[in-house]
Amino acid sequence: MLACVGCQWNLSNSTTEYDNGRIVIERYDRLERHFLTTGDTAALQQMKTDYPVQTQTLIENVLRLGHIDEPDINQRFLVFFQDSTLQALIGDVEKQYADLSDIEEQLSETFQRLEDMIPTLQMPQVYAQIGSLDQSIVVGEGLLGISLDKYLGTNHPIYLRYGYTDQQRAMMSREYIVPDCLGFYLLSLYPFTDETQADEHMAKIQYVVNKVMGRKIFTKDKVKDVEEYMDGNPRLSINELLMDK
Repeated sequence: MLACVGCQWNLSNSTTEYDNGRIVIERYDRLERHFLTTGDTAALQQMKTDYPVQTQTLIENVLRLGHIDEPDINQRFLVFFQDSTLQALIGDVEKQYADLSDIEEQLSETFQRLEDMIPTLQMPQVYAQIGSLDQSIVVGEGLLGISLDKYLGTNHPIYLRYGYTDQQRAMMSREYIVPDCLGFYLLSLYPFTDETQADEHMAKIQYVVNKVMGRKIFTKDKVKDVEEYMDGNPRLSINELLMDK
């Protein structure tokens, strides 16, 4: 199963889809939206047939509605999203993310840079989904899922209504999708095993994301410490940095 990841940078094998070397984000969210707004069971059947792991992960791990094989799980899934807030999220995702070509281009460029740094890197298969404000990214089994409902903008009224802090909302916008994808995918490949070293390990991950993105997205002191360390050890590879727990 996939590991669900929240928006606070805490971490709880298929192949990438390409179009002439470009990462293509599979629009699982469109099938999901169609079912959740119309109740069309054909859309749900296509979700389960074409995206079995994604659908099971969404229902069982992201939404926590129960087991995928329970007799009434389809109805529970549909009813859950009839909440007015979630219906509003679905509509806003449709408006803001009708086009993901810019995200695909950024993912293609940055994952290529990351592969140059880590030649053994396995590229993930990327897809978009709609969650329920619980998770931003899901990672595992070669899959990387983007919950578009967590990236609707810093001042989105639903985020304000539900009490997300300024610090949380600062990362809940379109520009953070690619850094989050890179960071959480790296974290799935290089998980920390010692909780006491979690902050230091996370700083290494964020340093690599900064380097791949070509700009300093993460600026905490521990990230600066990693940058200084790498400047002083130019022969150290990214793989060696991340493997050193």
